[in-house]
Amino acid sequence: MEKVDVLIVGAGAAGLMCAANAAQRGRKVLLIDHAQAAGEKIRISGGGRCNFTNMNCAPDAYISQNPKFAISALRRFSQWDFLDIVNRHRITWHEKTLGQLFCDDSAKEIVTMLLKELSLAGAAVRLQTRVEEVALTEKGFQVTIQSEEMLAASLVVATGGKSIPKMGATAFGYNIARQFGLKIEDTRPGLVPLVFGPDVLADLKPMAGLSLRASVDTNGNRFEEGLLFTHRGLSGPSILQVSSYWREGQKIEIDLTPEQDALEFLKERKQGRGAQLPGKVLAEILPKRLAGLIGAAAPKGQALAQLSEQALGNLSRAVNNWQILPAGTEGYRTAEVTVGGVSTDELDSQTMEARRVPGLYFIGEVVDVTGWLGGYNFQWAWSSGWAAGQVV
Repeated sequence: MEKVDVLIVGAGAAGLMCAANAAQRGRKVLLIDHAQAAGEKIRISGGGRCNFTNMNCAPDAYISQNPKFAISALRRFSQWDFLDIVNRHRITWHEKTLGQLFCDDSAKEIVTMLLKELSLAGAAVRLQTRVEEVALTEKGFQVTIQSEEMLAASLVVATGGKSIPKMGATAFGYNIARQFGLKIEDTRPGLVPLVFGPDVLADLKPMAGLSLRASVDTNGNRFEEGLLFTHRGLSGPSILQVSSYWREGQKIEIDLTPEQDALEFLKERKQGRGAQLPGKVLAEILPKRLAGLIGAAAPKGQALAQLSEQALGNLSRAVNNWQILPAGTEGYRTAEVTVGGVSTDELDSQTMEARRVPGLYFIGEVVDVTGWLGGYNFQWAWSSGWAAGQVV
């Protein structure tokens, strides 16, 4: 029976970071994953350039039943600490909107960097390796790996959530938590496009491919970023952001011209260009197709000058306060993250160790900590992986 100090399951962002840091402390570390390659989500992220962190990372950019849980790890290993590693490996990068940091070249550079850190520290990696059984004994965690028995003093679960199952995502981490009696916060897809029923889609489908900057709100959580009309509903950064907060049966509110008061604009145009139809006037501040759709809701054939105050108000609300009820999301198939997971009540925020199961750790996406779009989830992976790596 092979013995190791630390067995880490999951060779994604959090697992790679934890393995490197634990090995740097002189621990005998084995990192395993059922995938053919390590860091696959890193490789495909950011359009292949990896949005590896965000300049603005802070605890208030994370969703959790306990929003304070992430504070310790994020402060002790911040975006600046990860950036130091990136710079040390001479990976060039650039900042895009809202503090998002991307590789100039390829996301593969981040994977290579992490594997190099891990290798130099002496950690071992085994891919295409599945865990069949886990048991806690007096000597540690006895883990069956494809009929081979392993004994580990510490077991770290870094298997991620349910998002993007075609890349091998499973519920393994949640199953291990349940096996040891740990609570799981309800999970749901996050950072995912929203879909709509036939009645709404009848209007939205002709808009497919159209994009604009909009402010989108659900439950008081507002994001002003790009919005994209699709054949199934709505997507784009603003929609992905609110999707993590949205719950079934709740409407979302969309301001299609966040820097323009539509009612004030319409009143001004009524005075100066009252002979024009509403759709043509709205095309000054909205894409033409969208302006036509909204303008068509005005009394048929009436020019702007003929519209009542109530009609003007209805048009302006359709622009600045469009309320729409999603039928659901596209699900885990396209979700970038999983909201919910292993309850933070069960874990030590300093170490990521299960309070009731000494030696068992959960890091990264499998934990009930979910970041905004834009590098926040990678930073949680780096920070939580680092925190566990300091103590396992």
